[in-house]
Amino acid sequence: MERPLFIAALAATHGNQIKAADLLGLNRNTLRKRIRDLDIEVMRGLIGHGSDG
Repeated sequence: MERPLFIAALAATHGNQIKAADLLGLNRNTLRKRIRDLDIEVMRGLIGHGSDG
């Protein structure tokens, strides 16, 4: 459930992690750690879905 929420927040903010963290009510560093833990690929302005495409 957390992974789709993070992907949606990143998509809504065009990959802007500061804005996505604010939207989710998280610290940016916490968001970055969860992105790594959940294998979410983030590129400038774009997000990927990690190894599952």
